[in-house]
Amino acid sequence: MTSPFNTLRSFDSGSKSASFLHSLPALEEAGVGPISKLPVSIRIVLESVLRNCDGKKVQARDVETLANWKAKAPAQEEIPFVVARIVLQDFTGVPLLVDLAAMRTAVKGLGGNPAIIEPLVPVDLVVDHSVQVDFYGSAQALQLNLDMEFKRNRERYQFLKWGQQAFQTFGVVPPGIGIVHQVNLEYLAKGVLSAPDANGTIYYPDTLVGTDSHTTMINGLGIVGWGVGGIEAEAGMLGQPVYFLTPEVVGVNLTNKLREGVTATDLALHVTQLLRAAKVVGKFVEFYGEGAATLPLTDRATIANMAPEYGATMGFFPVDAESVNYLAATGRTPEQCRAFENYFKAQNLFGMPKKGDIEYSVDIDIDLSAVQPSVAGPKRPQDRINVPDLKNTFNSLLTKSVADGGYGKAATDLGRSAAVKRNGAQSADEAEMVNDRPTPDAITAAHAKGDLHLRNGSVLIAAITSCTNTSNPSVMIGAGLLAKKAASRGLRVDPAVKTSLAPGSRVVKDYLETTGLQPYLDQLGFQIVGYGCTTCIGNSGPLAPEIESAIVENDLVTAAVLSGNRNFEARIHQNIRANFLMSPPLVVAYALAGRVDIDLTNDPIAKDKDGVDVYLKDIWPSLEEIRNEMQAALKPEIFQKLYTGFADQNPKWNEVPSSVGQIYEWDAKSTYIQEPPFFENFGMSAGTISDITGARPMGIFGDSVTTDHISPAGAIKASSPAGKYLVENGIEAVDFNSYGSRRGNDRVMTRGTFANVRIKNLMIPAKADGTRVEGGLTIHQPTGEQMSIYDACMKYQAAGTPLIVFAGQEYGTGSSRDWAAKGTRLLGVKAVVAESFERIHRSNLVGMGVLPLQFLEGVSAKTLNLDGTEIYDITGLSDSIQPRQDVTLHITRKDGTKESQQVKLRIDTPIEVDYYRHGGILPFVLRQLIAEAK
Repeated sequence: MTSPFNTLRSFDSGSKSASFLHSLPALEEAGVGPISKLPVSIRIVLESVLRNCDGKKVQARDVETLANWKAKAPAQEEIPFVVARIVLQDFTGVPLLVDLAAMRTAVKGLGGNPAIIEPLVPVDLVVDHSVQVDFYGSAQALQLNLDMEFKRNRERYQFLKWGQQAFQTFGVVPPGIGIVHQVNLEYLAKGVLSAPDANGTIYYPDTLVGTDSHTTMINGLGIVGWGVGGIEAEAGMLGQPVYFLTPEVVGVNLTNKLREGVTATDLALHVTQLLRAAKVVGKFVEFYGEGAATLPLTDRATIANMAPEYGATMGFFPVDAESVNYLAATGRTPEQCRAFENYFKAQNLFGMPKKGDIEYSVDIDIDLSAVQPSVAGPKRPQDRINVPDLKNTFNSLLTKSVADGGYGKAATDLGRSAAVKRNGAQSADEAEMVNDRPTPDAITAAHAKGDLHLRNGSVLIAAITSCTNTSNPSVMIGAGLLAKKAASRGLRVDPAVKTSLAPGSRVVKDYLETTGLQPYLDQLGFQIVGYGCTTCIGNSGPLAPEIESAIVENDLVTAAVLSGNRNFEARIHQNIRANFLMSPPLVVAYALAGRVDIDLTNDPIAKDKDGVDVYLKDIWPSLEEIRNEMQAALKPEIFQKLYTGFADQNPKWNEVPSSVGQIYEWDAKSTYIQEPPFFENFGMSAGTISDITGARPMGIFGDSVTTDHISPAGAIKASSPAGKYLVENGIEAVDFNSYGSRRGNDRVMTRGTFANVRIKNLMIPAKADGTRVEGGLTIHQPTGEQMSIYDACMKYQAAGTPLIVFAGQEYGTGSSRDWAAKGTRLLGVKAVVAESFERIHRSNLVGMGVLPLQFLEGVSAKTLNLDGTEIYDITGLSDSIQPRQDVTLHITRKDGTKESQQVKLRIDTPIEVDYYRHGGILPFVLRQLIAEAK
């Protein structure tokens, strides 16, 4: 590949061989554009466009367009971004691999060579989402959960091992190693990559996309990357650029420093609230300034991780000396560190910019010294609450819920006074004790005697979990120090609280043991339960049956506290309605308090062994204490040791058998892996774009419908369509596993689409008390019969009736969940009309051939008085459509009256027009690959 711009230059990579790069300074010297004034993130994307300019997929015009990016008025031009690598987690990676296997089957069916389906860039899949917190509160929890994980997921792991041998560039990091984003930060990322060239070695920035929205965590290391749906990632794997419109770049100038007692988590929640309010959805956010320069790399990564929560495509920190130091501290070789630093200096990309160095589209200032200790919730990450205000906020929300006829209207107390004392003593029969704490069996025994005490506001899950915080030693060691001080005062966690510690990598275990802090966490019930994305993804596991029934029977609003990044409705646990995000030390503190309706700044947490009140200030660790422990514990050689020989360290993975060969042998009896229907009757001709007529509404939804609402990741209810399917296939409820783990089976996932127990379809009449019915239900028309969304969609499909979904603002917020789009399509939905879309889900809809349409300003399903009895036509659709043009929505009401409304076509780029015409990205790419191979 030869760039027409003649920018190939040599530089000192620190290697003995000849080293070259595609020089951005040389491009500017040639007069192509004012590149040195561009945001750093834009320049790194520009390097990729320049390096991959071949006159075919990437044109010279693309280079010139991006080099002349205008801060205050960026032209809405399509940019083809060729990434260096791709990362996957197993929940999204398994369905992606299923699609690749199905594409190979389709190619073979057409008489082609299946080997043409092969990733063209390195792909790493980290198995991290499958571990569930079934066992906790004991030293055996880690091994027992791992055993259960392998038992539940054996079919999936067999399939992944087939993929590992079938595709040359597809690697798997097995279970029990860590969370994909922390593994990426600590191990997979190299900062700069290289490839052989005729003249020597070409160096280029480490860039990526990942099938998890929190791929942005890597932005903290100065690496450009973001989350995409599995559909888009597959196209990238098969040689397609990632296309996006030239973005606005929001410059966030950080000033001053964090105060004593304020954590990186507090800062991340502060930034999330502020930037979500600033409407940065779909924009690049670039942090800079003196405050940014003072932040440790792990604090930067914590902020970058939350980019999906504030809605940005990225939360980017430029490369500086701290970035290089982090690579060295985490075990990267001196050669890698030198190449990283020298490359970015040669490209004039090294160092933290100061205010005025770069012109941004929007300028925001954040004073780090103003950040307060915070939590966020009860159901959105951007709803930040200062710690002193949580008590009143929870009580006011509860009062409002009761006034609205919602939950929490029953008695606030259940059973007699707590007889399971905080020191772990049993009031009744002696139950088994582990680490001086009652086991789940003891909870059951206590409840049977009426000894447990539950109320509105009771903390029932306390989880130190998720990549956001477990990658950050300062907050993890802070949690350990707080536990040490609490344990030394004799404090214990109530046995009703399900406690867990799920580190993002084994490095965390090492430094908690080295510092001697893990035993104190153990005493409070925070034993390590696994290395993976547990409670944050909805894998919190079950509560004791008696506790779950007590919550349901008494309409209790209980709480989960977790150090995660997501707390959407029913995500953490289906029966826990208040979920609060917070730092790991605060998770421990609220677990000790046992309730969230408390002001930890003024109210005592508990009484110590001598009967003296203990306040949060008494056990909160100082920054000096945390720093001292960190300096003693973190060593590069530990990272090197723990990130080598994965297979040797995981005998259970080695025991998993798998098939071999280029073509996967589909098993019709499998309830985990099935050949998807996307390539049935596949042919080489693309379809034509035409109007949608005679459509019925599948659902009318409000604001902030998340991808968790559309495609749940958590537990499968036995009474749901997916549960009934599994029972019909001989699976007992105890073996259902989760929706996330069954994403390789379209039969389960289609039935699970729009099946979240908290989703509210406004087509369903409200209850007598005015509250909305929850769950995956709709009204079938014209019969007027209420039924499950899946059953209604099957009736519509049998009748040949196309479907439409209506929604409010921020439709598709949350995880980059490809099944939220795949399931939508397989239900027969042809279009989604919303007030606004979240970036990844809009792209995923187009990628599956579903039409995203946006109401014009001031118009909504509510203003149009839509009730679900209407018939709809969408006109103005043809092969000549243009991105973001207006089309017409025609409404025929039940009484026969008609009206029309203009809506905006949210096919945003020319390539997306091609995707939609072909029925989605995958058919488009498959036809290209077959044609090129002939």
